[in-house]
Amino acid sequence: MATPRNPALAQLHPYPFERLRTLLAGSEPPSRLKPVALSIGEPQHPAPSFVARALQDSVADSLGRYPASAGLPVLREGLAAWLRQRFHLMPAAMDAERHVLPVAGTREALFAVTQALLDPGSKPLVLMPNPFYQIYEGAALLAGGQPVYLNTHAGTDGLPDLDAVSEETWARCGLVYLCSPGNPNGRVIPQSVWDRLLALRERHGFVIAADECYSELYRDEAQPPLGLLGACRAFGNDAYRGCLVFHSLSKRSNLPGLRAGLVAGDAELIAAFARYRTYQGCALPQHTQQAALAAWQDEDHVRANRAAYRDKFGMATRLLQDIAPYREPEAGFYIWLPVPDGDDEAFARRLYAREAVTVLPGRYLSRPTPDGDPGAGHVRLALVAEAGICEDALERIRDFIQHHY
Repeated sequence: MATPRNPALAQLHPYPFERLRTLLAGSEPPSRLKPVALSIGEPQHPAPSFVARALQDSVADSLGRYPASAGLPVLREGLAAWLRQRFHLMPAAMDAERHVLPVAGTREALFAVTQALLDPGSKPLVLMPNPFYQIYEGAALLAGGQPVYLNTHAGTDGLPDLDAVSEETWARCGLVYLCSPGNPNGRVIPQSVWDRLLALRERHGFVIAADECYSELYRDEAQPPLGLLGACRAFGNDAYRGCLVFHSLSKRSNLPGLRAGLVAGDAELIAAFARYRTYQGCALPQHTQQAALAAWQDEDHVRANRAAYRDKFGMATRLLQDIAPYREPEAGFYIWLPVPDGDDEAFARRLYAREAVTVLPGRYLSRPTPDGDPGAGHVRLALVAEAGICEDALERIRDFIQHHY
């Protein structure tokens, strides 16, 4: 007799980096070149030293205690204070007890939210941008939902076309994932799009889950990206009805290994999600919480981080725009690069074989639709390494394009 398992597991696609390993298998780059990985968005800038100290100082007192899934009151207040400051929210509109929860990075929370908030018996539709972060799709499938892909490409100004979605689809929608600033294109969703989506939500009652993990890596220091909480305020939805935002320290503070983030928004949804997480058992250790609090309370290291990325985007502009023009990202750390002949897999394999630079084919981040595959014909470059390494890799990409296309 076969071992019982969730049949939805069979619907999960291979992860993008599994597909990339298969693509590059058997390819041997020149031994004279040091391999450079621009394929994965894992920040390589130094972690703030004061966060490591906070972790070390609190670990001894933390190991003998079970952490509460709701988090320490001091951390929740710190998270609420950061959200109030960053998105210009009134204290009553961002209450530490009602509106915010610490989570083990955005990946954990973005996945778990569908398990907590979707009704599997209704087989709800889960809308998501295309290309997308694959966690959205897996979360939808394993919660009994059905993914619906909203293509984002030059023809839609890099944004999901909400007006192309039928009323029947909206009526069956249980949750909408959006990523702003976007992965992979770095596009920031404007108020007009949020207004349209919030109006649709009021009519149909679905949940909006806004992945904002790249929100602090913006280009223009004078123009921080709009977030869903701020868009709710402008729309008149001061209670964030049906809305949740997800933030992380991984990108903001170069702390991908700390696994610390937050979810905030609608108090009723937060209460339901908190109840779910009590059973899920994904509480942050208290030393992690203390280290996270130190990071959320400091902005100097975040400004320095933005400056470092700004310099690397300047390098990319100088080295690539004239030979492979692309839309400059507003935020994040990715370049969404069109490939000269449209074959993103062949480009990635040849680039690795000849220049030892790894990039991610765009089709590994998207799904084919009747209107085409919006990821095909692009590669994603993650400018996460130190400046000198990124510059070397960008120069190799330039040489590769010049000589082989």
